[in-house]
Amino acid sequence: MQEQLGEVEMAAWTSLVGVVLWLPGALDTALKGHGLSHHEFQILRWLEQCDSGTRTMGDLAETASVTPSHLSRIAARLETRGWIVRRPDPADARFTLASLTDDGRRKVEECAPAYYATVREHLFDRLSPEQARQLGEITGEILYSLVPACRPK
Repeated sequence: MQEQLGEVEMAAWTSLVGVVLWLPGALDTALKGHGLSHHEFQILRWLEQCDSGTRTMGDLAETASVTPSHLSRIAARLETRGWIVRRPDPADARFTLASLTDDGRRKVEECAPAYYATVREHLFDRLSPEQARQLGEITGEILYSLVPACRPK
């Protein structure tokens, strides 16, 4: 027999599912005028955050929580636009590296204001600083239970 959620738990769960489902769509809308989807922007942003601007495709797929084939389709679109390049890893040809180009870096810089304005509008403008801190702690604990490697060392 499955355990049911209590009233408070169900309300929290319903709200969380709504945010997870609807916020990415709002971010897609904010980025549409820039010719990017939320997933595409995240891939570029994760590459930008690396010191070298390069990661393996496997690492990117894991970070983006997408299948390698889905990431390959996203990467192909980004590569066609000149925002990333892919090449075999010289240290181990079994792996493919994705690198952010200068144009890709400029694209992140161009899109970031609209992206973060949308995050602020739908998230942080609605929370007090204390609630934002609590949200970070709460979602961090959830994330770390799902992906322990994300826990800060």
